[in-house]
Amino acid sequence: MNQYPGKLAVQQRVLPGYRIPFFDLLAESCAGGMSLFAGLPRPEEMIASADKLRVASYQPAQNIHFFHNSFYLCYQRGFINWLENWNPDSLIVEANPRYLSTPFALRWMRARGKKIIGWGLGAPRKGAFWFSFINQFDALISYSRRGADEYAALGFPRAKIFVAHNSVSPKPALKVERSTLNVQPAILFVGRLQTRKRIDSLLRACAEMESKPRLMIVGDGLERARLESLAQEVYPSAEFIGAKHGEELQPYFAQADLFVLPGTGGLAVQEAMSYGLPVIVAKGDGTQDDLVRAGNGWQIEPENYDALAAAMKNALSDAARLRKMGEESYRIVCEEINIQKMAESFVSALQG
Repeated sequence: MNQYPGKLAVQQRVLPGYRIPFFDLLAESCAGGMSLFAGLPRPEEMIASADKLRVASYQPAQNIHFFHNSFYLCYQRGFINWLENWNPDSLIVEANPRYLSTPFALRWMRARGKKIIGWGLGAPRKGAFWFSFINQFDALISYSRRGADEYAALGFPRAKIFVAHNSVSPKPALKVERSTLNVQPAILFVGRLQTRKRIDSLLRACAEMESKPRLMIVGDGLERARLESLAQEVYPSAEFIGAKHGEELQPYFAQADLFVLPGTGGLAVQEAMSYGLPVIVAKGDGTQDDLVRAGNGWQIEPENYDALAAAMKNALSDAARLRKMGEESYRIVCEEINIQKMAESFVSALQG
């Protein structure tokens, strides 16, 4: 992979544990080193955050949270002090106008003639505000092609927009060999047990199926007790595994025939694909568009129970097709979407 010759600074609101491999890989690509500035999430977010990196240096921010939901704002104390101490050649920040300290950091970098890159999901709204916001940057990195199209539609130069597909996993080192479906087909969910994940719909859809699948629910959260109670009513055989991480997840991915994410959010899709699993996911912010295609799975509308139940029945109706779709999942994460490819896109943006 190409090297960025300078010193890199990266700002994040929080440092989730799942981002550590990516940031360390990116740091290895920076000849001058990399420093990351991030704070803590709100307790109710239930984000498993980290406080150290293996390769990159980590500078804690003091996050001050204002309001909630659609009115949420965040101010990060210590941003300018960190920049003064690290003195980077380039700065990558989350391209989110809700972060009140970011404009001060951009002005600090601009006054010194240094490069500023925004990294974000896209521009959800068109108008003068978003146009002026994104035009503060020298380049933009989008999580998805949809986000890149949104930035371009606002007039940001297409040549300065880079797509770094949102990834949390490296290129798979091993391939799980699969032949036919399990005698009792196995469906897997991995993620936090939250209302927006629509696990209640998953339980009900399994109950509707003529050939009752094995359902493995891996994760924990505030909704667990309610979901376990519901399962006793509608699908008593559902297995609530609890929270598992890293290598602990391997046997569940290996035993599954199909991965289902019925609600919004969730980063386990790519990991499921690395185990050669076809996937059913709810449409979200555009990052799923690049991962999940007709060749390896199904995208359904969020909150559409009928679409979920129909996709699950369709998926398990043809074992040979399902295995072929799993092979395509594996190909996508090997060749197109993984943290190595993501880091390469970041380096291209820094060099551009």
